[in-house]
Amino acid sequence: MVLDALARLTEERVDHRFKGLPPDASGLTVGELAAQRRNLFTDGFTTPVLALSAERLEHNLAALETYTERHGLAFAPHGKTSMAPQLFQRQIERGAWGVTLAVPHQARVARAYGIRRIFLANELVDAAALRWVAAEQDADPAFRFVCYVDSVRGVELMDGALTASGASRPVDVVVELGAGEGARTGVRTEAECAAVADAVAGARTLRLVGVAGYEGEVPEADPERVRAWLRRLVALAVDFDKAGRFAGLDEIVVSAGGSAWFDAVADVFAEVPELSAPVLKLLRSGAYVSHDDGHYERLTPFNRVPREGGLEPAFRLWTQVVSRPSAEQAFTNAGKRDAAYDLDLPVARVVRRDGAERPATGIEVTGLSDQHAWLRTSEEADLEVGDWVGLGLSHPCTSFDKWVLIPVAEADGTVVDYIRTFF
Repeated sequence: MVLDALARLTEERVDHRFKGLPPDASGLTVGELAAQRRNLFTDGFTTPVLALSAERLEHNLAALETYTERHGLAFAPHGKTSMAPQLFQRQIERGAWGVTLAVPHQARVARAYGIRRIFLANELVDAAALRWVAAEQDADPAFRFVCYVDSVRGVELMDGALTASGASRPVDVVVELGAGEGARTGVRTEAECAAVADAVAGARTLRLVGVAGYEGEVPEADPERVRAWLRRLVALAVDFDKAGRFAGLDEIVVSAGGSAWFDAVADVFAEVPELSAPVLKLLRSGAYVSHDDGHYERLTPFNRVPREGGLEPAFRLWTQVVSRPSAEQAFTNAGKRDAAYDLDLPVARVVRRDGAERPATGIEVTGLSDQHAWLRTSEEADLEVGDWVGLGLSHPCTSFDKWVLIPVAEADGTVVDYIRTFF
């Protein structure tokens, strides 16, 4: 079923919906276009066009597979980063336990492409979505769904909706421990966590299977504060287990891990003591799949533990110089509609002219309009109208969501695949 669903993506017809693709490819299927192995730079692609590096994508997938195996972690990468079923499948093939998601639409996409295990990192109180989850569970005994609970009221809403739906299988939930005052979601104190767990115990349609949270929201996060919060999370699991809250389970879920502190998660989860059932130590980092040229380039834990490996930025947004009004200024034809800009502006990496590529020396992106990048150029910059400028992007989650079909190109520009996204 999974391979059939993914194969159907290759049957979609190329047309005006897909930015950057060659106009003369209109009418071909995606599979037919991929089979042509066109060159990104010479075979009709139009700017702006976002591309993924085939080699760097493979490197990043392998890096986290190796890391999680080395540290005894299960892995459910956050699918909201890419919302690309083809990448979900490659992550599963690389040993991922399942996929983490955030909202019902994302879960429906994952199920449509055969994902068997979904960790929803949110409290789910939407009655229509809960009816859908109940129906999916009842229809497929192999489907595993886990989501957060962080309030008694949320538990009551979930139980009411699931009871009304006639759900035959309970929905598995984990109590979300908040990362501190002023953090995002999650229960603020251990006493309140116990109250939420009590509410779950009283709900016929829910089953408590563990604890979870997101260390990236720890206020003024540093290694000490993050590890202290992670130890609180582990202690909560231990206390719940001693209280018999996990009685009868085959495994207990303890989950954390964004893309900035997975080294701390690995260290602290290594300290988890033996509990009444085996512990599924579930890491959820997602931005690694493409990495970036800014936010995560600075924050990746591999900067702290380089001996463990490393990630490589796999995105490049190719844009073309369309105006050079002065020696100090140039404009390309990609802007906010094309490039992530919520955390950092794009970074000029390379310039292409007449088939030759060189570093973008003396070129700085200073701003974005809807369809233009503003470039400041120094005396070192050799830049002309018509040149292609390759931009590095910061924050994968707001890069993928601007592109519906993304070429995957090898180092020489040969496009070997197209990644379909569903935002």
